[in-house]
Amino acid sequence: MKKRTIEIMDTTLRDGEQTSGVSFTALEKLTLAKLLLVELKVNRIEVASARVSEGEFQAVKNITEWASESGRIHQVEVLTFVDNGASIDWMKKTGAKVQNLLTKGSLNHLTHQLKKTPEEHFNAIGKVIEIANEADIETNVYLEDWSNGMRNSPEYVFRFLDFLAQQPIKRILLPDTLGILTPSETFEYINDIVKKYPNVHFDFHGHNDYDLSVSNVMEALKAGAHGLHLTVNGMGERAGNAPLASTIAVINDFLPEIETQVVESSLYKVSKLVSTFTGFGIPANKPIVGDNVFTQTAGIHADGDNKMNLYFSDLMPERFGRKRKYALGKTSGKANILKNLQELGLTLNDEEVQKVTERIIELGDRKEKVTTDDLPYIISDVLDSSSFKQKVFIKSYVLTHAKGLKPSTTLSIEIEGNRYEENAQGDGQFDAFMNALGKVYEKRGNKLPKLVDYAVRIPPGSSSDALCETMITWKTSKRDFVTTGLDSDQTVSAIKATEKMLNLI
Repeated sequence: MKKRTIEIMDTTLRDGEQTSGVSFTALEKLTLAKLLLVELKVNRIEVASARVSEGEFQAVKNITEWASESGRIHQVEVLTFVDNGASIDWMKKTGAKVQNLLTKGSLNHLTHQLKKTPEEHFNAIGKVIEIANEADIETNVYLEDWSNGMRNSPEYVFRFLDFLAQQPIKRILLPDTLGILTPSETFEYINDIVKKYPNVHFDFHGHNDYDLSVSNVMEALKAGAHGLHLTVNGMGERAGNAPLASTIAVINDFLPEIETQVVESSLYKVSKLVSTFTGFGIPANKPIVGDNVFTQTAGIHADGDNKMNLYFSDLMPERFGRKRKYALGKTSGKANILKNLQELGLTLNDEEVQKVTERIIELGDRKEKVTTDDLPYIISDVLDSSSFKQKVFIKSYVLTHAKGLKPSTTLSIEIEGNRYEENAQGDGQFDAFMNALGKVYEKRGNKLPKLVDYAVRIPPGSSSDALCETMITWKTSKRDFVTTGLDSDQTVSAIKATEKMLNLI
């Protein structure tokens, strides 16, 4: 059976930027544009709204210059408005060649927001399309609030589509602007439209207000939609848009008659980069890209995985450049611990495993987080074994911070019985501490891991003397790992986390 290839248009840089509190810099937009088109291989990207700001103008100009040089200019799209050509003038200055013209897809919006008749609206749209054609700019047309239009004023929608079907445009874009559709409605509406206009290309643009966006996307494709609009991490206004990663996985696993060009193995990398640029955190349980979605917590699941991979599905983490993990805690049991020991290359006998299991359960009951990297410490503590003896001790340090002076640290550290002292300045007390530590390891001919993430947590509602937990993610050439420290002083808790890192490496 020949597969039907559909277009994926990523609108993270336009609709995704409407996430509350999110704004990309021009350089971030260019970086993501390249990543989305070249590595992830989406077909098209929507990068901005016309006439918004000088910064947006420069961002689009940077992207179009790169896209023109790399032969991708017709994959870059800009949201425009029915404004008698003002948006087209803006686009011409940026070098963009594809407009996504925002029009009214429901009689309710047309009557109450624009206060125009359908004829007036259609005439104004026709004029903008004509201006775009004269400027050698390709046109796609958005029917804003189309889903409500199909529910409440279908006669208007089909009258509008009759008009657009006669216009020199490339695509018609059907947005569920308020995320109100059910899957059955999505199928019914798109199926009716595709059958009536077999020679027109239709995209579906889903929102997630009822958490139905992925289901609606599936039904849109079954009904014959030719393209989808998605965002990385489901970013977007209110509850966001249909998420890119989940949608691609669903298409690949449940719609065998359909294919896309998107590279699955790059989804996680792009997701993490967008999260870093925006500060828009990824929920730990978010399918495909969340931290916990390939983590087995219950011991019975780890046991089943040891016996013919009983808890595996087609949704394998390796597809997305990830690995399966086995959490440690009060429900993990012996099987999870054995999996983690295997990851670390450690071997214990049955009695030792039982003792370590009991300690992990005890820590779990106290709500303490236990990671694979904590295991050597737990083993050392429980078994009092010289095999896991601590080799690096941060003996003492002086942290200084004074107004008008750079923070500095004097550090004394013992490594395998040898004592070292160093002093350094930095942008903050912990940065100064790490600079002093770097000097020590440079003398020893060693290189420290790169610090890639630093997070501090305190109990909600706590006072200023509360204990805080610092979690630091380190990167080596072989892997990323996390260490934690606990203290009432944030810098000291970070130093404790760093001491754990030094012993692990």
